[in-house]
Amino acid sequence: MMKATFSITLILVMGLVSAQSVSFEEYDLPNGLHVILHQDNSAPVVTTSVMYHVGAKDEQPDRTGFAHFFEHLLFEGTENIDKGAWFSIVTENGGTNNANTTDDRTYYYEVFPSNNLELGLWMESERMLHPIINQDGVDTQNEVVKEEKRLRVDNQPYGKFLENVKKHLFTKHPYRWTTIGEMEHLDAATLDEFLTFNKKFYVPNNATLVVAGDIEMDKTKGMVEAYFGSIPKGAAIERGVYTEDPITEPITAQAYDTNIQIPAIVTAYRTPSFKDRDSRVLDMISTYLSDGPSSKLYKKLVDEKKMALQTGAFNIAQEDYSMYVVFGLPQGDFELADLVTEMDEEIVKVQTDLISERDYQKLLNKFENGFVSSNASIEGIANSLARYHMLYGDTNLINNEIDIYRSITREEIRDVANKYLKSNQRLVLEYLPESETN
Repeated sequence: MMKATFSITLILVMGLVSAQSVSFEEYDLPNGLHVILHQDNSAPVVTTSVMYHVGAKDEQPDRTGFAHFFEHLLFEGTENIDKGAWFSIVTENGGTNNANTTDDRTYYYEVFPSNNLELGLWMESERMLHPIINQDGVDTQNEVVKEEKRLRVDNQPYGKFLENVKKHLFTKHPYRWTTIGEMEHLDAATLDEFLTFNKKFYVPNNATLVVAGDIEMDKTKGMVEAYFGSIPKGAAIERGVYTEDPITEPITAQAYDTNIQIPAIVTAYRTPSFKDRDSRVLDMISTYLSDGPSSKLYKKLVDEKKMALQTGAFNIAQEDYSMYVVFGLPQGDFELADLVTEMDEEIVKVQTDLISERDYQKLLNKFENGFVSSNASIEGIANSLARYHMLYGDTNLINNEIDIYRSITREEIRDVANKYLKSNQRLVLEYLPESETN
């Protein structure tokens, strides 16, 4: 009885949490900076974040890695923050901070006790207006990025997995290169090139500022104006438009990795922007196929048939195009082709039959829980507000995106699988140990 009561209570609590909407106010400063404020006085914490609409796709083919490099470079110091002092200022004032870069955007944030809100705003305005970009800082961060690439890519098992998917799925779009880029491109870049990149992209009219947490709205607006209002507007940014030709016959390729002993097989499909409803349907399909030990691919290939050490499917959703990737690592005497046959069989089932009502309800529950979890902290809310505004053009998706997932039907799941997951519209990549080239 106690267990049943606890379960009912949990369901009721989750229902209440998921029903709560995130209130926010948004406006533009005259210099083009988009500002979003979210007040939550339940805890004395505030997140200050800035998202810039610049990522790896905004680079030149012979200068890849710039956006990720700037993620590091803009911590070097400013006219009023000494070189190397950024992190110590944050920690000495009870805060934490970080940054990350994707193919589509770069995101910086600080989390402070709310009495240090003004400090967070000042630091981000310093990053935007007064960064020190000199050869010494470039050289320092060049070594940092090289070490990161060695640890996370070059010496990591399956570290070049996605790199090889991208370069075969895309031939025209900048998505064809990695976010971390090529080190020789950074080595060859001049200081003037870095200065030009900063002047073009790290400007208020290419940024979204979010202040979320224990704030007073009018007082915060005044501080935002004081620290960001005088920053000059940048020139209008002209972005390239890259349209890939449809894939009409299978692309086959091989890649080699000195860090692995077990090969992998990958089937990958080029899919639509994350702004497209179909991309959200593909999210549901990947969850159905491979999220957890009870998912279709894992249960069949790993648990029941013992054919694979690991398998999965995931939709890598991006602003212009996305990638739907299915993979498997064989076990025992099974071949890569055996895994492709079995993985394809599960996809065909989705394309042919409606998933069961029970599986459909499980999917909805997982997406409900994920939606609630993503906005369970002030830090998460700040990220969501910036992302939904900048990349989706609709800040209120923080409240109603879950309604889109709820409205997806079993018939749509079947139809979208048929539309995009066709065997003649994909890459089949064998990811092999380096020794197999000998």
